[in-house]
Amino acid sequence: MEAREIAGVAREAALDRKGTDVAVLDVRGRSPVTDYLVIASGNTPSHLKAIASEASKALKAHGVYCYRKSGEPEDGWVALDFVDVVIHIFLPERREYYAIEELWEDVRRLP
Repeated sequence: MEAREIAGVAREAALDRKGTDVAVLDVRGRSPVTDYLVIASGNTPSHLKAIASEASKALKAHGVYCYRKSGEPEDGWVALDFVDVVIHIFLPERREYYAIEELWEDVRRLP
């Protein structure tokens, strides 16, 4: 699968689990570690876990596996590294605090 397709599957998985404010940022040529960032919010730690699980499951069905996972739902932030795509799932207050989108405000957002 191409990186953009992986990002699309991750986006859909987050939306399927009722993730909110889902954004896909195209950081190709700007980030030395990944091509796309998928950022989503969940309401509770268990909601973060459900979104992360659904994204991993959906991508695994396409033969794409998570290289590394960081964070715990109870901490309010989970990051899933699929190499070409990194998925960040936040509680709303953590997302506002870290403001990842502001760091990448000049990159293209995918619809």
